[in-house]
Amino acid sequence: MKILKIVGIVVAILLVILIALPFLINVNSFRPKIEAELTSALGRQVTVGNLSLSLLSGNVEAENIAIADDPKFSKSPFVTAKSLKVGVEMMPLIFSKQLNVTGITLENPQITLLKTASGTWNFSSLGGNNKQATATQKSSAAPQNISVGQLNIQDGKLMVGKANSTAKPTVYDKVNISVSNFSLTSQFPFKLTAALPGGGDATITGKAGPISADDASKTPFEAAVKVNNMNIGASGFVDPATGIAGLANFDGTLNSTGTEAKAVGLFTGSKMVFSPKGTPAPKNITIRHTVNVDLDKQVMNITQGDIGIGSAKAQLTGTVATQGETQVANLKLNAPGMPVDELESMLPSFGVILPSGSQLKGGTLSTELTIVGPVDKLVITGPVKLANSKLAGFDLGSKLGALSAFAGKAVSNPDTSIQNFSLDAKQSPAGTQASNINLTVPAIGVITGAGSVSPAGALAFKMLANLHGGMAGGLTEVAGLGGSKGGIPFAIEGTTSNPKFVPDMKGIVGGVAQGALGQLTSGAGAGKGVPPEAVNALGGLLGKKKK
Repeated sequence: MKILKIVGIVVAILLVILIALPFLINVNSFRPKIEAELTSALGRQVTVGNLSLSLLSGNVEAENIAIADDPKFSKSPFVTAKSLKVGVEMMPLIFSKQLNVTGITLENPQITLLKTASGTWNFSSLGGNNKQATATQKSSAAPQNISVGQLNIQDGKLMVGKANSTAKPTVYDKVNISVSNFSLTSQFPFKLTAALPGGGDATITGKAGPISADDASKTPFEAAVKVNNMNIGASGFVDPATGIAGLANFDGTLNSTGTEAKAVGLFTGSKMVFSPKGTPAPKNITIRHTVNVDLDKQVMNITQGDIGIGSAKAQLTGTVATQGETQVANLKLNAPGMPVDELESMLPSFGVILPSGSQLKGGTLSTELTIVGPVDKLVITGPVKLANSKLAGFDLGSKLGALSAFAGKAVSNPDTSIQNFSLDAKQSPAGTQASNINLTVPAIGVITGAGSVSPAGALAFKMLANLHGGMAGGLTEVAGLGGSKGGIPFAIEGTTSNPKFVPDMKGIVGGVAQGALGQLTSGAGAGKGVPPEAVNALGGLLGKKKK
């Protein structure tokens, strides 16, 4: 019983000591030292609020943490947090009043990252490069190293924006960072997870360090990156003015030497949109890529960009350079022999509208495009070729109206078979221009011409129809077009969803005198080697009928 009493007394004494020690040890006396060493190590003024000690957890807790920003960027803090927990070795603290840090946990911090037009980040000067003369740090003081067994950021908020800009920063929530064996002068492992703007999440794991003493943003690292369901339009990586949107998954690696970076991986996009007037695509798009980045010149070089839409394949290569606040592209897209059936459902995502109720079926599409200019004002040029396809649900013969009668007896066909269709395209913010159009429709003939499509979808084309059949020859003889004219002129007006084919009467009449034309339409031309069907057709174009 005496032994039990003694044990009880000892336990009680220990409990009293544990309760009393936090009051006996004035941890706030360490605050100036902590502020001074952090300020010296980071090269930024660091302020720490009230300190408290928990012996049971072995933590010193600090309130209201703030790390100043580079004054060239902002007068607001670079980092703020309501609390900071510092794990310490208790025996040296109790008996020698020596503070040995074993771990740091920053809870609910708010971190602001700003970038100038020249590519400099506000954290570039962290680590002592920006030597501020403060009460605790002279301008000649050398930066101190920090070594921490475990460094954690829990449930933080990361805001990324442009310096001296009114644009709202991109906000990443639920940011968690875990670092082991952190040191300014050696490599250390890390893991970062974050919730992305507009939904989705990202996980980055790897190794970083040592921290560059000249520019913290040039610290080398190697990392594996996984992104799930990133909202591209809200991500901050793409200018909303481009119209590019959708959900993205990414699985790959990102490595940096500090001056050069390399990204390798697989991008998978769903519900993608590539035009301000586009609609979400029903199929996924994959891009297997290799991108080399010159961090000093801010130039991305796409050496591999293998694009896949089902069995349709294309290759994208070239550069994207940052010039001030603008990104300028100089790209090449090579897409030979892509199956039309894979692409047809994707056309609305690019803002391409086919005539109402129609659908492209079969055949192949080939193109070689040059893509240049600011990413929000791209100019896309190059040849486009369609072979052995069919525009189902669209009867071109009936749309041509009386013109088709010159090719012989009009035959109704709900579809338009296309042997070949080629043009030179130019797409820009001003709309689409098409030149050197050459369309071969076996049932009708060859149609050539040029024109434009406005951003609103209005059509303005001048075309020439070289129709098949004997009556086409009769028409050219009657109208005085001759073989040199190459066919019957007409215009395409209306909209992409509802095109209208309008005969060009001035072109048809040509140099024929109005009197002779009157004789022709009144029937005087009949019996003079001109087929009466052609006379009736021309009269139909003029709104008259042969009597």
